[in-house]
Amino acid sequence: MSLISLEETITIAMSVKDRHVSANWYGEMLGFEVLYHADEAGWSELQTNTKGVTIGLGEHTQPAPGNCVPVFGIADLDAARNKLEQAKVKFDGETDVVEGMVKTATFYDPDGNALMLAQDLTGNT
Repeated sequence: MSLISLEETITIAMSVKDRHVSANWYGEMLGFEVLYHADEAGWSELQTNTKGVTIGLGEHTQPAPGNCVPVFGIADLDAARNKLEQAKVKFDGETDVVEGMVKTATFYDPDGNALMLAQDLTGNT
């Protein structure tokens, strides 16, 4: 039995220079559909052809190619973070909250690979 219970979603987060250009490329090349552009957060999300799997594009002036972060959907991020911290899992700072949109927390596996938990705050779950 696992320490926390994840939802049946995963977002692969990648850093890009221009989210709109990248979103168009993923649409044209791979057939992914734009779910939304959150310009105020510098984030775009695309539906892949795999149920429950999306691609998240985070806009950065100097993106880090190859630095993909799996983002696991979770119903109660605070409770999950508490359990993981009690198990000595290392987190990268405080939980980030974009009001009315999402709550996220980055943590690391034993080899230093970044993973993220995300709780949907839109009320669309």
